[in-house]
Amino acid sequence: MDSLRTGRELQHLLQSPSRSPPGKSLDLEYWTGLRLTLEGEATLGNRLTSVAWTMTQKHYKKISMDALQRRGIREDLVQYQLFLVQTDGTSPQQTEERLKHLAEEILANVAQLLVQYIWQEQPFNLKYHPEKGDVPAHIGGSTQFGDNIEDEWFIVYLLQQVTELFPELVARVEDNDGDFLLIEAADYLPRWLNPDTSENRVFISRGELHILPCPSKSSLVGFSLDVVPSLAQALALLSAHPEACQASPKIRSVLKKRLRGYPEKIKNNLHRAHCFIPAGIASVLAQRPDLVAPAVSAFYLRDPVDLQACRDFKIFPPDTRVLTLVTFTRCLYAQLQQQQFTPDRRCGFNLPPPSHPLYKAHDLGMKLAHGFEILCSKCRLPSLEPDAPGQLEGSAVYKELLRSAEIFFKQSVGPKSGFLSAGEEVLQLLHSSPFNLEELKKLETQLPQEDSDSWLDITAQHLEQLLQERSGGIADVGSKSCSSAKQKLRVEDAAEKVKETEEDTRKEEAGYTLVAVSQGMKDFLNAMSSHEGAEPPWCSPTQPFSFDPDSMASALDRLLGSKEEELDSDDLDDDYDDDDDEEEEAVDETGEGSSDHVEMMGTETLDSLKTYMDQMDQELKSTNVGQSFSQMNYNKAGMDNGSSHSPMGDGPPTEEGGVDETEEEIQPLDIDVNLVANLLESLSNQAGLAGPASNLLQSLGIQLPPNSDPS
Repeated sequence: MDSLRTGRELQHLLQSPSRSPPGKSLDLEYWTGLRLTLEGEATLGNRLTSVAWTMTQKHYKKISMDALQRRGIREDLVQYQLFLVQTDGTSPQQTEERLKHLAEEILANVAQLLVQYIWQEQPFNLKYHPEKGDVPAHIGGSTQFGDNIEDEWFIVYLLQQVTELFPELVARVEDNDGDFLLIEAADYLPRWLNPDTSENRVFISRGELHILPCPSKSSLVGFSLDVVPSLAQALALLSAHPEACQASPKIRSVLKKRLRGYPEKIKNNLHRAHCFIPAGIASVLAQRPDLVAPAVSAFYLRDPVDLQACRDFKIFPPDTRVLTLVTFTRCLYAQLQQQQFTPDRRCGFNLPPPSHPLYKAHDLGMKLAHGFEILCSKCRLPSLEPDAPGQLEGSAVYKELLRSAEIFFKQSVGPKSGFLSAGEEVLQLLHSSPFNLEELKKLETQLPQEDSDSWLDITAQHLEQLLQERSGGIADVGSKSCSSAKQKLRVEDAAEKVKETEEDTRKEEAGYTLVAVSQGMKDFLNAMSSHEGAEPPWCSPTQPFSFDPDSMASALDRLLGSKEEELDSDDLDDDYDDDDDEEEEAVDETGEGSSDHVEMMGTETLDSLKTYMDQMDQELKSTNVGQSFSQMNYNKAGMDNGSSHSPMGDGPPTEEGGVDETEEEIQPLDIDVNLVANLLESLSNQAGLAGPASNLLQSLGIQLPPNSDPS
């Protein structure tokens, strides 16, 4: 694959899943090729979200470095906060007690979901934070989601559920991109909303997205664009005017669509696979399935120093391997399965040939065993050292030392690392729960069937569907009216006109795409764009662009000049203001309106342009330029034989019916046919890859079928 240049670049991409590598522009083909190889459908869909945001962003395309530095959040970290909407009349002690009590209730309510979820790096957590500066007291936390961006959206779902269960709480969530909830709905945001004006304006309240508005003629509620509200002011406004602060239905529907499928999506995102792993690992995973994540990460991010611990496998010897069913997330399974790794000959993991029916189980188990060995080699417990001197387990001195160690660990290490590291938890489970190798081997014959990993293989049609879903839900031009009309016809005449309907549908679909291409381009060219650049036609401005036609005609006249006096380009800069002043003085002296003058000047300008165009047509008639264009089947009016002229450029013009060469009318061009023909030719030259024609059509919401004509 051309995009995968070096191993160092690949490693950087794996550690920074949703960002572009240094020195590279973020393009769809690069990411698509990488994720097709590494992670498959589940994680590809997550990455396409980031790619679609980059391609379809409207206001967020100019995120300044100052904004990123101000937030200071690492790339794979999501931060979330829960504030009390009303704290008036309560003391700081009462607010603290209330927030801590709410944190316990929240964790109790979402425990059912958290138990069955396997986190990529860090779990969802809540902790009380006292008031600091302009930030009121709140409960919140941060989660490192690594390569699985679905963890971030699961946290958004949790916050949605929490604010719905506890209406007195309002949530705010950010990552290094800032308010990434707005990125998901970039195509439907109000024009005034951008990274510089969204600070302290985006919240989740009562399960819905809220955006603090700007004051307008219809409503005075909100903060002006030049004001950055404090969190206290924002919460007060949200409490006083919740309906006015609610986001538009389109924005809320986009967010709901992104969260659609939860909580069932938790199980759907899991993958069960057979693995030959040491019995100690099977025993640990039977008690803590979530510990598979740090083990996969340890293998995934291994280095030569880590592999030194895997030469002899002291903790998980390979001769105790058993066949068991291991539950991964799709992201973890793809990371493990797609890694090409040859074990050290001294480690004892001998794999069968690739043609063996259990080769995949042996390969996955070998990689997983390496991850657990690396994980545990970095944190050995003293009690697991066979020759380490110490007190007998259960003695008074042993209990006192253990109690002192726990107190020290909680005070010095616990707040930073979450009490125990993953490797220490594995060793503790391994030490406290001895396993029976014979019983584990007996269970091999009773294992459930593993899941199919066909989701790793993505067809071109499925990829196109994913791209369309992640592009913001933009419908094809006219597709809604077409589909609704067809649906009505099927419902009303399902019994009598089935064959007729199918035939009409085929004819309609055959001509629909070409009409849609032509109409979509016309809408795009006719759409008014702001100083920020060209925008798709569905992004209608809030305030329509208007201009004075009289001033426009006058400006054209000054630029083109009149028949009596032609202006040079060098004269425009010097005489522009003088001519304008002279015209105004002339109008003032005569006392007449400018309508007659403007009308006369506009007519002269049009006549002058028509003269130029006629001269150009006569000069081009003697060339073969016209052969590259398609003309309409045009019959000259007044000719009795009804014959049409030959296309421009097919040869020298001939006299027919007494009409000489100078009187022959130029064949008009078929603009639609020429436009579609050139676009199709450009698409054909792209050979299915990304290019200007496909990107333009996709931005217009037009999906053309693949070229079925190899010629």
